[in-house]
Amino acid sequence: MKLNLKIWRQPSQQAQGQLVDYQLDNVSEDSSFLEMLDLLNEQLIENGDEPVAFDHDCREGICGMCSLVINGVAHGQDREKIKQVTVCQLHMRNFSDGETIVIEPWRSAAFPVLKDLIVNRTAFDRIIQAGGYISVSTGSAADANALPIPKKKADVSMDAAACIGCGACVAACPNGSAMLFTSAKITHLGVLPQGETERYQRVVNMVAQMDKEGFGGCTNMGECEAVCPKEISLDFIARMNRDLISAAFRGISPTV
Repeated sequence: MKLNLKIWRQPSQQAQGQLVDYQLDNVSEDSSFLEMLDLLNEQLIENGDEPVAFDHDCREGICGMCSLVINGVAHGQDREKIKQVTVCQLHMRNFSDGETIVIEPWRSAAFPVLKDLIVNRTAFDRIIQAGGYISVSTGSAADANALPIPKKKADVSMDAAACIGCGACVAACPNGSAMLFTSAKITHLGVLPQGETERYQRVVNMVAQMDKEGFGGCTNMGECEAVCPKEISLDFIARMNRDLISAAFRGISPTV
């Protein structure tokens, strides 16, 4: 395959960036999108040019590091599957010979570009630090079946815990909202008995931190759910909002 690439290049957070054109030949349709970028970087290095900086780690669709906007879609569009995938799971057979591919970093004020396609997502870490944990002393690890949990609640918790924190929801949202991420992290703890004690303080603290980080508000566009590689549901946002209202009636204030 021969490809025309338009890639965002930005040497630092303070510098101005721009889309730069590249041409790449002999790309296997069986290679992954990240392998294609590796091939481009090999070509750039051989020519004495600066390689394109991009995040990657597991390359198995688990860690969420491979975060790119491809042709305007967060993580790109896999034409072979119904559900969304991560960039590392995207294969070049989804593109046509001679196609022009536009590759950009996440676009959000809360995710400043560090270099080229790499953005700073530590805002998510600070949201987790605000309340994404259980601080109640539970002693040593109990047997798996020692604390009975209804299957319905266990399923909801597992579905929410599937969030890999990639930030695609933020990148796709016209408002740059982090509500889907935050609600998933709140829900997977809040529906379990272990997380019930801090349930309302958790939601107040994490939402307050989310707002402090500069993320936008949710206006129910649904773009976040559409691009989420783990199919996190908008239902979690509704649940988070209900808990936030309940916390207000209880007079609970943020402690972060």
